[in-house]
Amino acid sequence: MPIEPVRRSFAILEALSRRPHGTIATLAEETGLPRPTVARLLGTLVELGYATQVSRLIGYRLTDRVLGLAQGIRFIDRFVDAAAPHMQRFTQEHGWPLYLGSISHRAITIRYSTAAESPMSFERTALYRRSPILSGALGRAWLAFSADEERRAILRDLGVRYDAKLAAVFARIRRDGHAFAILPRSGRLQGIAVAIRKRDRVLGCISMRFVRSAMSEAEAGARFGAPLNALARAIATDAAS
Repeated sequence: MPIEPVRRSFAILEALSRRPHGTIATLAEETGLPRPTVARLLGTLVELGYATQVSRLIGYRLTDRVLGLAQGIRFIDRFVDAAAPHMQRFTQEHGWPLYLGSISHRAITIRYSTAAESPMSFERTALYRRSPILSGALGRAWLAFSADEERRAILRDLGVRYDAKLAAVFARIRRDGHAFAILPRSGRLQGIAVAIRKRDRVLGCISMRFVRSAMSEAEAGARFGAPLNALARAIATDAAS
């Protein structure tokens, strides 16, 4: 006999996996569970990091933390498959390592990296490493280019107030087309990140890490901002096909 709370939790996970997002009413109708039960289970999934609330109107969606449940089997990720060849060619041409990230529970999770192939990398791998949303280049790019409702939901989940100062920061990133990490003065490595977008939805973000002594942020933006955005557009096209 199945344990009922576990069965119900998986019913919610499966229902959410079949759509970009779902409201409590939609999920209750599909699973046949009472709305209060659905609300309690969603609250638990959010607390554990497997789901997040986008807004009251849109409802909830899964986070990429659910991918960790499949680490024991061969998992084919179309998005990573689409991105990897483009990222490899970029690193072969320019040398610097690239990192592909997607939003997870209050952080950005690295899904793929060309660090192992880069002659200028200081690490061999970064797979599943988590990067802070507010200070990391990947997270700042994600926030800047995501839809307003998603941006507010992410900041609310982080316990951060979305004020005029933050709005101005994100507006500047959108104007520049790329984001940089916020680093201490002594930090050696910097990251420049761009968003991979499909219409107003952010599919993921890519960052290029470089040594601060090699070039300034202004130089990195001037030299690599356009190529990185062209790379992001190519990946978005292949991921959608």
